[in-house]
Amino acid sequence: MVNHKLLRLSATLVRLVCLTLCVLSVGLFITSIPLYFAHLHLLCTDTAAACATAGQPTPGDVRRLHELGLSLDSYATYIIVTMSIFALGYWLVSALLFWRKSHDRLALLAAVSLGTFPMVFNPGSNTLPSPWLSLSLVLSALSSLCFVLFGYVFPSGHFVPRWMRWVFVVALLYWGFDAFFPVSSFNPFSRSQVLNALTYLGLLGGIIVVQIYRYRRVSSPAQRQQIRWVVYGASMGVGGYLVLFTLALVFPSLFQIGSPGSLIQWAAAYGLGLLVPFSLGLAILRSRLWDIDLLINRTLVYGMLTVMLALVYVGLVIGLQLLLSSIISHGSGVAIVISTLAIAALCQPLRHRIRQIIDRRFYRRKYNAVQTLAAFSTTLRHEVDLDQLREVLLAVVQETMQPAHVSLWVRPPVLSRQRNTRLLPRIEEEERKKTDEPCWLLRVDDLAGRHTGMDSGPMAGSTLDAEYSPQMVDPLSH
Repeated sequence: MVNHKLLRLSATLVRLVCLTLCVLSVGLFITSIPLYFAHLHLLCTDTAAACATAGQPTPGDVRRLHELGLSLDSYATYIIVTMSIFALGYWLVSALLFWRKSHDRLALLAAVSLGTFPMVFNPGSNTLPSPWLSLSLVLSALSSLCFVLFGYVFPSGHFVPRWMRWVFVVALLYWGFDAFFPVSSFNPFSRSQVLNALTYLGLLGGIIVVQIYRYRRVSSPAQRQQIRWVVYGASMGVGGYLVLFTLALVFPSLFQIGSPGSLIQWAAAYGLGLLVPFSLGLAILRSRLWDIDLLINRTLVYGMLTVMLALVYVGLVIGLQLLLSSIISHGSGVAIVISTLAIAALCQPLRHRIRQIIDRRFYRRKYNAVQTLAAFSTTLRHEVDLDQLREVLLAVVQETMQPAHVSLWVRPPVLSRQRNTRLLPRIEEEERKKTDEPCWLLRVDDLAGRHTGMDSGPMAGSTLDAEYSPQMVDPLSH
């Protein structure tokens, strides 16, 4: 009895600590909003690198905003609103996990990670007063540490393999130094940028290695679906952010502060970041996990389709302009029209082709099953030999479902009794003829011993009882 009381008390204390950390994160974020709003109104006259680090606009940035018809006040409001939507998405998922599954340690860890994570990407934290700035840095480091721990123990809640706990000890040291001794002389990570980068990448890479190991060796089918959800959201969010970062490096003039590109990039980066909490929340709550394969398939298909059509369109426009410039004066307009028509004609055939390639490459087993069932449907229309048909049926079930055991019982036709009277109704005669048809029952056992059945003929929908037992039918096992 005492042990149960201590367990309940400790669980309550853990929930209170987690709730306190999330409330502190929300309070600090809200406190930083007016300070950062005022900070964005201060013009920076230093070098471009210093202004970018400080997060303040330059006179040139203000001029570009005016060319777009935007004031500095509108720009600051836009920045604050996008940050707030980003933080609100994380807080909502965190609150939902805390409300629905606060008794689950893994869900509680995810709730703390999501509830404090907006502090990691909050540029307004630097505008807080000194004591609150230190607290925000601690919360930011704690959020990163919780996310790494979550990546090491998801989805079972345990370290797999066990030696990963020692990798987490390195993570504790790394973010502990970062939170409490960021510029200290005995901080090895601040003195060596190479060591700092290698440690950071190694800790994040450990999450990828652990999840691959779990997916291939340890996880159950339900846990693999959870991993797919989290990997999908993280890969889409991080991958999209890397694409935006690469575009900004390749075309820096298009993403200067105050330009349309920079405004789109800012909103897109925070929008992609929201994919992480949503996918993580779905994975933990286990809501509609079976839809992830279709979602991944469609993402691959339409992502590749978009990239290929964009490349073809740009190539056609440039090539046709060079070709038609010496023939007609309005070559650019004609080139755009021809390129648009060509893209419209290529869209559907290219989509079908890409989908077939992806199905064959990444969904080979399902693709083979679909092809096998299609071939069986064709055979079913033309095959009249019952023995040959049941051999084909068992082969199809074995290939598509890959069960541990499959059996097929076929009952021979029951000869109906002859009637001497001609006064029987036609409907009674039709019902009597149905018993002359053969019927079958297919039983499929999986590796766990569960079985499913499919029946046909007059016995359809019934169970395998005494009248329809293996002793009275012709068993055929495979």
